[in-house]
Amino acid sequence: MPGEQQKKGYGGWLFLALVLVVYGLLGLVNPDAATQSLSFFTHVMGQVLPVLGLVFLLLFVANLVLKPKWIKRYLGKGSGIKGWLAAVIGGILSMGPVYAWYTMLGELRQQGMRDALIAAFLYSRAVKLPLLPLMIHYFGVTYTLVLCFYLIGFSIITGIVVEKLTPQRNKQKVQ
Repeated sequence: MPGEQQKKGYGGWLFLALVLVVYGLLGLVNPDAATQSLSFFTHVMGQVLPVLGLVFLLLFVANLVLKPKWIKRYLGKGSGIKGWLAAVIGGILSMGPVYAWYTMLGELRQQGMRDALIAAFLYSRAVKLPLLPLMIHYFGVTYTLVLCFYLIGFSIITGIVVEKLTPQRNKQKVQ
């Protein structure tokens, strides 16, 4: 909940210390494996850090531009068809790995975005605009349109189901 002080533990630091100890032991026992492992880690970090940088930039811009009042109005409980359209179109247009969007969606949820719209956003990511021409080439226009129609339709149905299954969040805010 916003406004509540969260208890912070040392679990993350303990895990980091454990990983460093394991790497140190591996380096003593098998230096080649440790070197190969660190090389792989460096390669993965080289791919992940730019994505995380983009996510933090988007979060920064979202915090500047998107105010809680605006989010509640367009993506909150009374958002109506505009909220559904924004979620579905946003999901279709979103690019990159899905885990990069979790942080931003979590932030928007804290500011009042409905769970249903988050589910619709995540589900509608299955429609990939850059891949549509290739899909049309292999499967035809009719199949592609029907599949996209079903994906979009089921993204909305999934959002409705998620909202029905998670009513406690709305009740907590009322009480």
